[in-house]
Amino acid sequence: MKVAYTGWTWMLVGRDPEVAKRALEASFRECKYLGYDYVENFAFIADFFPNPEELTEMQKKTGVELVNLYGHFMFDEAAALETGKKQVKFLADVGGKWYNCQNSGFGDEGPPERPTDKKMVEAMCRITNELGAYAKSLGVTLCFHPHYNTCVFSQSDIDFFAENTNPEYVSFCVDTAHTTLAGIDPCALIKQLDKRVGFIHLKDVDTYALKKAVGTEKMRTFRALGLGTVDFPAVKGALEDIGYDDILCVELDNPMICNYNSAEFSRKYIKLALGL
Repeated sequence: MKVAYTGWTWMLVGRDPEVAKRALEASFRECKYLGYDYVENFAFIADFFPNPEELTEMQKKTGVELVNLYGHFMFDEAAALETGKKQVKFLADVGGKWYNCQNSGFGDEGPPERPTDKKMVEAMCRITNELGAYAKSLGVTLCFHPHYNTCVFSQSDIDFFAENTNPEYVSFCVDTAHTTLAGIDPCALIKQLDKRVGFIHLKDVDTYALKKAVGTEKMRTFRALGLGTVDFPAVKGALEDIGYDDILCVELDNPMICNYNSAEFSRKYIKLALGL
């Protein structure tokens, strides 16, 4: 398995293209220095590179490989497909192999956790089935990411989504933290999805803090690897059981800007605890 890091927190410095490109290059250099040869970032970085070759050259210069872009979409299916296809094409042009995507949220002021809304999930199914077919035609694997505060989060959401998407075109990104927030054992979900597991996000959760957290505060309980209670050796074992031998991507939401220290801590943990 190969170890990657998501550098999206570096990208929160602003949307000015030149500032963003400097932040992106800094994330590449720092991740490489910490021992990550592979990186992921938000799909909106495509907007900063009218010429994809510029990003290809940045990868060569910094010594990392951008393997994944991470997109988001709401329920406007036409808009989601237009944006998604643009991002997937850009990803293919720069050599990336996986496109993570998720629902952007419910779009209202309602509760962040809700019973399965089949109409909402069906919209995600239609989008990902079409976008996944397009991605496959370009050599890219679409991986849908169940996520807190979205319409695909709980076990029943995931089950319905899986039943109504084409395994040829739609894989899953299993996130150890969001899975934990949903009350799902990540090892059990990995074994359930089996060959549909296309990408992995590793982050830890302080489940003691989680017991006291309410609403979106729950995502403030995410931790660098080894500082929470997720059993990562067991996760690695479950992945080995299904024959997964691709990317393990560390992703952490906090701190919100350039979590260099967390990236360093997580890389050390992976070497010591997982031998990677």
